Amino acid sequence: MMDILTKHEITRRGLLAGTGALVVSFSAIRALAQDRPAAAHEKPKLPGSLDDDRYLDSWIRIDSDGKITVFTGKAELGQGIRTPLIQVAAEELEVEPGDITLVTADTGRTPDEGFTAGSQSMQNSGTAIRNAAAQVRELLIAGAARRFNVPPEQLKAEKKSVSAPDGRSVTYGELVTGQFLHLEAQPQSKLKPPDALSIIGRDVPRIDIPGKVTGAVAYVQDLRLEGMVHARVIRPPSYGAVLKDIDSTAAAAMAGIISVIRDGSFLAVVAEKEWQAVKAMRAIERAAHWDEPATLPDQTDLAAVLVALERDVGTVAESGIPSFPDGAIYEATFTRPYQMHGSIGPSCAVALLKAEGNLDIWSHTQGVFPDRTAIAQMLGLPEDTVRVIHMEGSGCYGHNGADDAAADAALIAMKIPGRPVRVQWMREQEHMWEPFGPGMVSKVRASLDANGRIDNWTYDLWSNTHSTRPGDAGALLAGRTKERPTPQKPPTLSINPNGSGDRNADPLYAIPNRRVLWHFIPDMPLRVSALRGLGAYANVFSIESTMDELAIAARADPVEFRLRHLEDDRASDVVKLAAEKFGWGRGEVPQGHGRGFAFARYKNHAAYLAVAMEAKVERETGRVQVLRAVAAIDSGQAVNPDGIRNQTEGGILQSISWTLYEAVTFDRTRITSTDWSSYPMLRFASVPESVEVHIIDRPGQPFLGTGEAAQGPACAAVANAIRNATGKRLVDLPLSRKRVKEAIGLG
Repeated sequence: MMDILTKHEITRRGLLAGTGALVVSFSAIRALAQDRPAAAHEKPKLPGSLDDDRYLDSWIRIDSDGKITVFTGKAELGQGIRTPLIQVAAEELEVEPGDITLVTADTGRTPDEGFTAGSQSMQNSGTAIRNAAAQVRELLIAGAARRFNVPPEQLKAEKKSVSAPDGRSVTYGELVTGQFLHLEAQPQSKLKPPDALSIIGRDVPRIDIPGKVTGAVAYVQDLRLEGMVHARVIRPPSYGAVLKDIDSTAAAAMAGIISVIRDGSFLAVVAEKEWQAVKAMRAIERAAHWDEPATLPDQTDLAAVLVALERDVGTVAESGIPSFPDGAIYEATFTRPYQMHGSIGPSCAVALLKAEGNLDIWSHTQGVFPDRTAIAQMLGLPEDTVRVIHMEGSGCYGHNGADDAAADAALIAMKIPGRPVRVQWMREQEHMWEPFGPGMVSKVRASLDANGRIDNWTYDLWSNTHSTRPGDAGALLAGRTKERPTPQKPPTLSINPNGSGDRNADPLYAIPNRRVLWHFIPDMPLRVSALRGLGAYANVFSIESTMDELAIAARADPVEFRLRHLEDDRASDVVKLAAEKFGWGRGEVPQGHGRGFAFARYKNHAAYLAVAMEAKVERETGRVQVLRAVAAIDSGQAVNPDGIRNQTEGGILQSISWTLYEAVTFDRTRITSTDWSSYPMLRFASVPESVEVHIIDRPGQPFLGTGEAAQGPACAAVANAIRNATGKRLVDLPLSRKRVKEAIGLG
């Protein structure tokens, strides 16, 4: 059971004069301004991403035939963002969702919203589109008022028309005929009040699902363009390998081969057909000779290796003076291994060098504009000659191989002008070369006062930035392996409210004396970047595991213990709701079963999520089976409740998989987890029997995002359920069968 409580364009803006299109941009609509306009040099802050691209025509277009197009710089990565973005636009424009065409991230058509990351699509783009749509609606009403010579407040916008009390009406298309309006948005918008909403807050089926289940062209892997050729890249066998020599004569003579390309250690083959490219790739792999030094550390000593790589220390949070007098003190060291995105389909991209010298690239990148910058730099091209168009790929949840595949395709396309070049990675290439979620180490020390409250807390975290996304050619594999490589920019320690490696390292709980330190690791032994949640996954695991241990020391119920340390009412609400819906504290726990609870507010300023789990632990095998999970989430105003449930359910399952199974393996030379056998994941047989998600809707409150909120709490709830079942605290991820057996003395 689940419930809710409560461009015919040539350029982005187009040549619109005389075309009968209203294009709305971010400019000053005086009638909407509530305050005196700021001085020219002091532009007012605009809502969401409107502040970065201030013209309404960057976001909304209405044609003379009534067609409505909405533009977003965010990418559909599987999170279902297209549907709620359409909903907020439809709500404020007083039209149905089906009346709107949404164009997602495209450097030739959409606003630049940077990366689709951090669960910020609704916060940034959703807020911008909703406000832009509301301002467009008022412009349309104002235009109709002038036409009818009646006050605007007497008119009603509905079903792509504006109507007067006397029955006269005019369509949106008629209102924009012959007009070209290019206006900056205002800081205030006449948004519909919560009690007038009919589309926001409604379950609307995801618009991207039908094509995905009926075999339509849904993914970049499906894209087929006229004259398209197929390429495969021959990757080095390991990070440090350098190409010594290659005799490609035999491969070049194989049927259908168009070209064998070498640029430094970058090797690729291009063929008319895909299987021809695969066969030639294998032949070249056998013929290539590499210098391959052993550059990787001993995996069995990874925690010590990471701690030794510290180069700087930053203070994430500090209050009072932590001191540890005699009393109940808990200390532990927690570790997280490197983990993969594990996209179900390996990365793919298509690139085309056109006759006029412009380069078009279709990619499942998280950031079309940063990727364009990196690829243009790699190729030595002006940015305005490179266009990156987002097209969905099979899985992402962070910076996987998509940007690298785009760079591969771009580099190869420069050698094959006039023909679209499709690059498809192989499974072992994805597993070996995608940027992994970073390994981490954390150390906690905490104590209780005489009243059973936490009085001292220190937290030391060893981690890198968790992001090496493009924006620079050195972030691309092709950019680093070509003859004239671009070195990767060195990461720097940066502490900010969004966090990265330190995300959620500071507990939301009221603790008078605390110190949270980030021991910064600039250079990691394995290639790393953003994986869903960044540092929040491991940090919340450490914090919430410690909260349970402190509750045990205080002889307190874990839920009650958390509530006594929470001062945020919305935090308390999700904790109470998850516990109530789970039936926490009611009924007997069967032998061999355990119950676990965990909470976090993502980034300490985004969505609130609490989750309770019941798990069964098989002592003889060490197998942990999560039987049921019940979560409560508050992500602000709920636009599409079903989408919030879906994302939370998916996050819980993914986190369970990371927590119980997933770890990248390697020897001193190479990555060894190159297939699904060597990198196990959650299988259907181990999926919980029941996953419930209960939503606390907050009408009129800002959007807080959803997609990453479950990662940390779900991990900690699993760990706490194992602790409850076995009496043993596991601190090293993943909580594998082997580790469970060792903990209970059967290993």
